[in-house]
Amino acid sequence: MDLSERIEGIGYSPIRKLSPLADKAKSEGLRVYHLNIGQPDTRTPRCGLDSLKDIDRTVLEYSPSEGFLSLRRRLSEYYAVYGMAYSPEEIIVTTGASEALLFLFLTCLDPGDEIITVEPTYANYLSFAAAAGVKVVPVATDIADGFALPSPEVFERHVTDRTKAILVSSPNNPSGCLYSAEEMEGIAEIVRRHGLYLFSDEVYREFIYGGAGYVSAGHLKGIDENVVIVDSFSKRFSECGIRVGCIATKNAAVRGGMMKLCQARLSPPLLGQIVAEASFDAGEEYIAGVIREYEHRRDVLVEGLRQIPGVTVPKPKGAFYVMAELPVDDADRFCAWCLSDFEYEGATVMMAPASGFYVTPGLGRSQVRMAYVLNADDLRSAVSVLSAAISAYRCLNRL
Repeated sequence: MDLSERIEGIGYSPIRKLSPLADKAKSEGLRVYHLNIGQPDTRTPRCGLDSLKDIDRTVLEYSPSEGFLSLRRRLSEYYAVYGMAYSPEEIIVTTGASEALLFLFLTCLDPGDEIITVEPTYANYLSFAAAAGVKVVPVATDIADGFALPSPEVFERHVTDRTKAILVSSPNNPSGCLYSAEEMEGIAEIVRRHGLYLFSDEVYREFIYGGAGYVSAGHLKGIDENVVIVDSFSKRFSECGIRVGCIATKNAAVRGGMMKLCQARLSPPLLGQIVAEASFDAGEEYIAGVIREYEHRRDVLVEGLRQIPGVTVPKPKGAFYVMAELPVDDADRFCAWCLSDFEYEGATVMMAPASGFYVTPGLGRSQVRMAYVLNADDLRSAVSVLSAAISAYRCLNRL
């Protein structure tokens, strides 16, 4: 029996597809430095963890399909701190940002419609788009200028009669690029002119370094009905496992359409919502400490990578990823080889090949995405392992 054409058109995640090789390496006694996945190792707020121990429920029930009102109120207060006015009724809690994105595609776009985004892009966008029958139209960015957002004119050249939305992520996954007010306003002008949706993935809102300013799609004027913000608790509070995210939008029709899907899946995670709501009590001090730690890690990783001959890596202003160009012929093959055939002082390194973050075949062939979610000492060790791996691989393949 055949599988559906839909599922055949979805690729395996570049972030996780090499996991069997990593598991085998660990079973053979190797230490694997995981730079492949954005799983923070910073501690989840104690108030969030304690909320699980202090549950006074006698039944673990379904929550409302749109999420608990108390959590949506906390989210509304949180957005107000960032200068965005979203009432609890304008927020829908979802099973992570992943469900939010998939539901948005299904709600706002028909099969064959087009959505414009930059490449490299978050790999799961491509999977969600394929599941919804939506065509992703890529706008190229370049490692040479830190993957900066192209001009509005470049974006507009990609608009067709099937274009329904532009999808942005700032700070960006996978590049770590942070978009300026001018860049965001350029996107807003295209959205206004063509009547498009603007989906804004703002999962890494707090993760900004060097005092750079932050501009949300929710700050842009005159497009309130076009904007849908996608958010998550996974990174902000190191709570990837609770699977709680949300959308915020002034567009009542979008909210109404999404609620059909939300009701069909019944409710977002009960325990996850309890943890998410309690985690807000950690306050600004918790977030500030996390950001200081990640800025230090970014500096350690970027400085280390720049010491390896032939490696090119921009210094990102946000998120906790770097995209690096390596002096190898095929990053997919190199990353697999690191796990299956290489070790240095009892260790190896796992990275995400960048080809899976590009829409256009052949791009990113020698690039990798690395997440600096390890402590500084482990990052230094991982860089040493990577340096040795590159030398050995180049020698083996006579590069």
